[in-house]
Amino acid sequence: MGLWSGIARGDLIMPLDTHTFKVSQKLGLLSRKTYDLQAAIELTCKLKSFDKDDPLKYDFALYRLGQEKREL
Repeated sequence: MGLWSGIARGDLIMPLDTHTFKVSQKLGLLSRKTYDLQAAIELTCKLKSFDKDDPLKYDFALYRLGQEKREL
């Protein structure tokens, strides 16, 4: 949405909720078993390998996959 003009998108950390956490584990993006800050940092680093400038652009897609409770 571009609301934070003073912070680069690549510097943000992926927010984790139950849906994003579980989907990220199932997709192999996250190896941590604990739902904590370290898991959010690990996921952010993994997503940076896809897009270092905007790793959080995958947030909605991961969330929706989990919310819809589809088998992965």
